[in-house]
Amino acid sequence: MFSPITVPFGAKMLFNTVKLKPGVTADDVELALGDMCNVVKDTYGGDKGGFIAGQVFRFSGFVSDEGSLNASPAAGHDHDLVIVTYWRSFEEHERSHADETFKAKFSALAKMCTDTRELGYEMLWQGEPEA
Repeated sequence: MFSPITVPFGAKMLFNTVKLKPGVTADDVELALGDMCNVVKDTYGGDKGGFIAGQVFRFSGFVSDEGSLNASPAAGHDHDLVIVTYWRSFEEHERSHADETFKAKFSALAKMCTDTRELGYEMLWQGEPEA
Protein backbone atom coordinates (compact mmCIF):
# COMPACT_ATOMS: atom_id res chain seq x y z
CA MET A 1 0.00 0.00 0.00
CA PHE A 2 2.87 2.40 0.71
CA SER A 3 5.50 1.07 -1.65
CA PRO A 4 7.34 2.65 -4.57
CA ILE A 5 5.65 2.52 -7.96
CA THR A 6 7.00 1.90 -11.43
CA VAL A 7 5.41 3.75 -14.32
CA PRO A 8 6.18 2.35 -17.77
CA PHE A 9 6.89 4.77 -20.58
CA GLY A 10 3.75 5.53 -22.57
CA ALA A 11 1.38 5.27 -19.61
CA LYS A 12 -1.58 7.63 -19.54
CA MET A 13 -1.76 9.81 -16.43
CA LEU A 14 -5.01 11.05 -14.94
CA PHE A 15 -4.66 14.07 -12.63
CA ASN A 16 -7.73 14.49 -10.44
CA THR A 17 -8.00 17.63 -8.31
CA VAL A 18 -10.29 17.40 -5.28
CA LYS A 19 -11.78 20.40 -3.47
CA LEU A 20 -13.20 19.46 -0.09
CA LYS A 21 -16.33 21.06 1.34
CA PRO A 22 -15.71 23.76 3.98
CA GLY A 23 -14.88 22.15 7.30
CA VAL A 24 -13.98 18.77 5.73
CA THR A 25 -10.32 17.76 6.17
CA ALA A 26 -8.07 15.20 4.49
CA ASP A 27 -8.41 13.10 7.66
CA ASP A 28 -12.21 13.14 7.21
CA VAL A 29 -11.97 11.67 3.71
CA GLU A 30 -9.16 9.20 4.45
CA LEU A 31 -11.39 6.12 4.74
CA ALA A 32 -13.53 6.91 1.67
CA LEU A 33 -10.41 7.72 -0.34
CA GLY A 34 -8.65 4.54 0.80
CA ASP A 35 -11.68 2.41 -0.06
CA MET A 36 -11.91 3.97 -3.50
CA CYS A 37 -8.19 3.53 -4.20
CA ASN A 38 -8.24 -0.11 -3.06
CA VAL A 39 -11.20 -0.86 -5.32
CA VAL A 40 -9.35 0.63 -8.28
CA LYS A 41 -6.15 -1.29 -7.47
CA ASP A 42 -7.84 -4.62 -6.75
CA THR A 43 -10.65 -4.54 -9.33
CA TYR A 44 -9.06 -2.83 -12.33
CA GLY A 45 -5.34 -3.53 -11.87
CA GLY A 46 -3.23 -4.85 -14.73
CA ASP A 47 -5.00 -7.19 -17.13
CA LYS A 48 -8.26 -6.80 -15.17
CA GLY A 49 -8.70 -3.21 -16.36
CA GLY A 50 -5.50 -1.37 -17.21
CA PHE A 51 -4.69 0.35 -13.91
CA ILE A 52 -0.90 0.57 -13.43
CA ALA A 53 -0.35 2.60 -10.25
CA GLY A 54 -1.52 5.62 -8.31
CA GLN A 55 -0.66 8.24 -5.74
CA VAL A 56 -2.60 10.67 -3.53
CA PHE A 57 -1.21 14.04 -2.44
CA ARG A 58 -2.42 16.78 -0.09
CA PHE A 59 -1.63 20.36 -1.11
CA SER A 60 1.00 21.64 1.33
CA GLY A 61 0.58 25.34 0.60
CA PHE A 62 4.04 25.57 -0.97
CA VAL A 63 4.23 27.59 -4.21
CA SER A 64 7.65 27.74 -5.85
CA ASP A 65 8.87 31.23 -6.68
CA GLU A 66 11.68 29.67 -8.71
CA GLY A 67 9.56 27.32 -10.79
CA SER A 68 6.49 29.50 -11.36
CA LEU A 69 5.66 32.32 -13.72
CA ASN A 70 3.20 34.83 -12.27
CA ALA A 71 2.43 32.63 -9.24
CA SER A 72 0.17 34.19 -6.68
CA PRO A 73 -0.06 33.25 -3.00
CA ALA A 74 -3.55 31.88 -3.75
CA ALA A 75 -2.22 29.35 -6.26
CA GLY A 76 -3.34 25.85 -5.38
CA HIS A 77 -6.32 26.93 -3.31
CA ASP A 78 -8.71 25.62 -5.95
CA HIS A 79 -8.03 22.11 -4.63
CA ASP A 80 -7.01 20.32 -1.43
CA LEU A 81 -5.95 16.91 -2.73
CA VAL A 82 -4.81 15.38 -5.98
CA ILE A 83 -5.23 11.78 -7.04
CA VAL A 84 -2.73 10.76 -9.69
CA THR A 85 -3.34 7.49 -11.49
CA TYR A 86 -1.52 5.76 -14.33
CA TRP A 87 -3.33 3.60 -16.90
CA ARG A 88 -2.54 1.66 -20.05
CA SER A 89 -5.17 3.68 -21.93
CA PHE A 90 -7.76 6.39 -21.46
CA GLU A 91 -10.40 3.92 -22.67
CA GLU A 92 -9.61 1.46 -19.86
CA HIS A 93 -9.76 4.30 -17.33
CA GLU A 94 -13.18 5.38 -18.58
CA ARG A 95 -14.53 1.80 -18.53
CA SER A 96 -13.41 1.35 -14.92
CA HIS A 97 -14.96 4.62 -13.80
CA ALA A 98 -18.26 3.82 -15.55
CA ASP A 99 -18.47 0.57 -13.55
CA GLU A 100 -20.96 0.48 -10.66
CA THR A 101 -18.29 -0.88 -8.27
CA PHE A 102 -16.18 2.24 -8.75
CA LYS A 103 -19.14 4.63 -8.83
CA ALA A 104 -20.30 3.46 -5.39
CA LYS A 105 -16.90 4.21 -3.83
CA PHE A 106 -16.44 7.50 -5.68
CA SER A 107 -19.88 8.74 -4.57
CA ALA A 108 -18.84 8.35 -0.91
CA LEU A 109 -15.88 10.67 -1.53
CA ALA A 110 -17.89 13.05 -3.72
CA LYS A 111 -20.35 13.72 -0.88
CA MET A 112 -17.50 15.46 0.99
CA CYS A 113 -16.35 17.55 -2.01
CA THR A 114 -17.46 20.69 -3.76
CA ASP A 115 -15.56 19.82 -6.94
CA THR A 116 -13.40 17.18 -8.56
CA ARG A 117 -11.79 17.51 -11.95
CA GLU A 118 -9.95 14.68 -13.71
CA LEU A 119 -7.67 15.59 -16.59
CA GLY A 120 -5.79 13.12 -18.78
CA TYR A 121 -2.19 13.49 -19.91
CA GLU A 122 0.01 11.57 -22.34
CA MET A 123 3.57 10.91 -21.19
CA LEU A 124 6.22 12.66 -23.31
CA TRP A 125 9.35 12.08 -21.19
CA GLN A 126 10.55 10.41 -18.04
CA GLY A 127 13.96 9.84 -16.52
CA GLU A 128 16.03 9.31 -13.40
CA PRO A 129 19.48 10.55 -12.46
CA GLU A 130 22.24 8.38 -13.76
CA ALA A 131 24.43 6.64 -11.17
